Amino acid sequence: MRCRAARRANRLLGRRGPFLLILGVGKTCWGAGMIVDPPQSTGLSLLTRVAPLHCWAWLWVIAGVITTISAFLQVGRDRFGFIAALVPPSVWAIAYLAAVMSGEYSRGAYVAIWYLTSHAGVIMWAATVPEHSVPKAPRARRAEGG
Repeated sequence: MRCRAARRANRLLGRRGPFLLILGVGKTCWGAGMIVDPPQSTGLSLLTRVAPLHCWAWLWVIAGVITTISAFLQVGRDRFGFIAALVPPSVWAIAYLAAVMSGEYSRGAYVAIWYLTSHAGVIMWAATVPEHSVPKAPRARRAEGG
């Protein structure tokens, strides 16, 4: 029974779905953690001028939910999950780069590069992974009687 459930989940998620599912749950948890216990806002004054950090945490939660739901959609329709997954790390990277340029947070350049590579870069790479790979060429059959 477990094997059948695993096969069904595998078919339902496809090849890109597990990545979106893991990413979506992670983003949702990250945002929920910031809502419950907001971190220091060092380097994020670009964001905190608009709204408190716990409000910005909802961006992570909403993006995480959209990404999670997209994990169960067909290829082509899952693009909104990849787009939603890109938004929070891109916003945070822009905020940190602005903090570097203003002189507010010199370490922000490293954090921005981290968001752009380990988050945005990986998401953009995963979005290019095709759902199905090219099947192997069939093996030649031996002639009978020979």
